Amino acid sequence: MVVKTFGTVSAEEQKQLSGLEFVRGLATGALPLNTIAQTLGYDVAEVESGRVVVTLTPTDAHLNPAGTVHGGLTATLLDSCMGLAVQSMLDKGTGQTTLEFKISLVRPITPETGQIRAEGKVLNCGRRIGTAEGRVVDGNGRLLAHGTTTCFIFPS
Repeated sequence: MVVKTFGTVSAEEQKQLSGLEFVRGLATGALPLNTIAQTLGYDVAEVESGRVVVTLTPTDAHLNPAGTVHGGLTATLLDSCMGLAVQSMLDKGTGQTTLEFKISLVRPITPETGQIRAEGKVLNCGRRIGTAEGRVVDGNGRLLAHGTTTCFIFPS
């Protein structure tokens, strides 16, 4: 079992890694996951060039007043998997940040849903702009939410 730590990776360390090396480091535990992952309880589970999977098992701590998982949690999972998918395509010394994203919530998520998977896939990655799509599914592969993102790519 991989023991994950939480924190930030220094800008100097990030510059020494390709985007794929960086995202793989998050998945393997060689690098710390961001602290929002600790707060919300998600993990970077799978990484390949242009594709990243983030997983989470919803709990009562994620619920909105209506008793379903807050849409902001789903948005965070999609933003994370899509942005990291773009990051996985970048060269050393290059970073990215979300310019905009759109999501659609298709089905309610509750603690009874069990583990959910947010998978981000790059649609296009240029010198200045990267785009990706993401899907959140339950353990049976049922679509729960989906989205798209546009990321700004810059020298770090």
